[in-house]
Amino acid sequence: MSKEILMVVDAVSNEKGVEKDIIFEAIEAALASATARRHAEDIAVRVAIDREDGSYETFRRWLVFADDSTELEVPDHELRMIDAVDVDENAEPGGYVEVPMESVEFGRIAAQTAKQVIVQKVREAEREQVVEEYKGREGEMLSGLVKRVDRNGVYIDLGGNAEGFVARDQMVPREPARPHDRMKALLVEVRSEQRGPQLFMTRTSAEFLVELFKIEVPEVGQGLIDILGSARDPGLRAKIAVKSNDSRIDPVGACVGMRGSRVQAVSNELAGERVDIILWDENPAQFVVNSMSPAEVVSIVMDEDAHSMDIAVDEEKLSQAIGRGGQNIRLASELTGWELNVMTETDAEQKSESEMRVLLELFAKQLDVDEEIALILVQEGFSTIEEVAYVPTSELVEIEEFDEDIVNELRNRARDVLLTQAIVSEEKIDEAQPAEDLLSLEGMDKSLAFTLASKGVVTREDLAELATDDLLELNEMDQEEAAALIMKARAHWFEAEQQA
Repeated sequence: MSKEILMVVDAVSNEKGVEKDIIFEAIEAALASATARRHAEDIAVRVAIDREDGSYETFRRWLVFADDSTELEVPDHELRMIDAVDVDENAEPGGYVEVPMESVEFGRIAAQTAKQVIVQKVREAEREQVVEEYKGREGEMLSGLVKRVDRNGVYIDLGGNAEGFVARDQMVPREPARPHDRMKALLVEVRSEQRGPQLFMTRTSAEFLVELFKIEVPEVGQGLIDILGSARDPGLRAKIAVKSNDSRIDPVGACVGMRGSRVQAVSNELAGERVDIILWDENPAQFVVNSMSPAEVVSIVMDEDAHSMDIAVDEEKLSQAIGRGGQNIRLASELTGWELNVMTETDAEQKSESEMRVLLELFAKQLDVDEEIALILVQEGFSTIEEVAYVPTSELVEIEEFDEDIVNELRNRARDVLLTQAIVSEEKIDEAQPAEDLLSLEGMDKSLAFTLASKGVVTREDLAELATDDLLELNEMDQEEAAALIMKARAHWFEAEQQA
C-alpha cells in the first residue's frame, strides 16, 4: 500500500503538474474521511503519510478548550483542559490532543475518495496558478476564444486553464458573441475565488480603445505618437486625442491609416463604433476647438475659475455640435476635462453683452467712474475689483487711454472698496451672538460658543449637524473632545426617537 501511494502521487503530479505535497494532503484527507466513516460516533481523524516511504499513521484528535469556555459545540471533537491533560499532559487551549488508532487500508473506497479530493485540489491549485500568473497584469489587453455565452456575460478561454469573464454590461451594446469567436478584452481585475470567474475583463472602457490603437498603429506602440486622452459612448462614438513626438509624423493621419484602414480596423472590433481622431494642443481653447470636430467653432470664451468654456457655432451647425442626445459635446467635454456650453453665435453675443453690462455697472458704481472708464476696464479683460486693486501699475499704465494719475486713482478707489467690504464683514462676525441653547450645552464654554457663532454655528442644532472634522476646522481642539461635544448636541435627537 505504501508503494501504491507513492505511485499515485508521482503519476498525478506528473500528469497535472501539481506539487506532490498537495496530493499527499489529498490522500491524507481521504484516508481520514474513510477512517471516520467506520466509526458510529462522529470523530475527528488525522492521517500522517511519510513523504519518503509512503507509510502512514492515524490519530483521533480533539480540539482543546479552557475549562470555563462556553464555545464547545461538537462534544466528540472537543475536550476541556481538565479532560485533555489525561490524554496529553502538555495540552493547551487552542491546540489539539491526539491518540493513535487503527489505520484503514488504502483500498478502493479510500482511493475513490482520494481521487475526488485530488481533483478538487488540482482545480484549486490550477486556479491559484491562474491568479498568480495574471496578478499585476491589470490594464493589459488579452485575447482568446469565446468559450460560452450566457445571460451574465461572455466567458473567454485564454489558454493554460485561464478563463476571462466579460460581464454583460462590460460588452459593447448589441455586439454579437458566439462560441469559438476570437475576442479581445482589457483585464481590469484579478480576484481569487473558490468558484466562478477570477479574471474580470471589459470591452467598454476608454483604456480598451487606447490599447486597440496601440495594436493597429505601430507608431503608437513604439511611442512615436502619444494618445493623451480618450472618451467613449460604447458602440456608438468615441474620441481620442493624439500628439506626435516626431515632427515628421502626422499623428491624425497615422491613426486614420491609408484610406482609413487603421481606424476602420478599430471600429470593426467595436461593432462599428465611430472614432474621431483629435489633434491634441497645449492651448486648452484650441484643444477644445479641435475636440468639437466635425462641428466648426466660431468663437470661444474661457472661464478659468469655473473651468468652463462657452462655445459659439453657426445656428445651422448647432445640432451637429451638440450631437445626438448631446453625445458630441459630452464626449468633447470628457476628453478635454472642461465643462463645455455650446450655443449659437447670436446667443453667445447676447450672453457676452449681458455679462459686459453687469461688469460695467459694477465698475461704474463701486469705483464711481463714468461708463467710458468702466468700458475700457472691461475691454482690457478686468472682471473684479480685486484685479483693479492689485494688478501691477505697469500693466494699467500700458492701457492707451490711462495715464499714471488715472491709474493711481483707480487703484486707490478699488482698495477703498475692498477695505470697506472687509470692515462690514468683520462687523457682522463681531455682532454674531450664540443662542442660549448653545451657551448652556454641557461641555461648552462661553469663549468657544462665541467663536463658533462668529463662524455661523449659532444654535445647538447647528452644532449637532456638524461632523467631527468640520468642528476641528472651525476651532482647534482634541478630536475626542470635539466628538463628545457633538454627541452632547445630538442627545435630544435620540431622546425624541425613544419617546416616539
